[in-house]
Amino acid sequence: MLTIEVFPDDVKVEPRVMPGKDGKPPRTIYEQDAYAHLGGRFPTQMKLQIEEGQPPYAAGKYTPHSSSYIVNNFGGLELKRFGLMIQPLEIDI
Repeated sequence: MLTIEVFPDDVKVEPRVMPGKDGKPPRTIYEQDAYAHLGGRFPTQMKLQIEEGQPPYAAGKYTPHSSSYIVNNFGGLELKRFGLMIQPLEIDI
């Protein structure tokens, strides 16, 4: 199972402005840092795309939500390029 971890220092959303192309206006995307545990000694830093106005994910361990996977044109399973959603691995009671 793929584990994605958000550390307390990364519970914040950071905007990034993408310049417009071909006369289109610039757009702002919102991101949050997280870390993917891919089997190596250390997790790999990654960016979670956050919808405008969405609060940041809380510190904790997550896994991709089932809606974040697609079957590609060759029948292989892959993560969506956009719209990755994560869900908590452990729920505090």
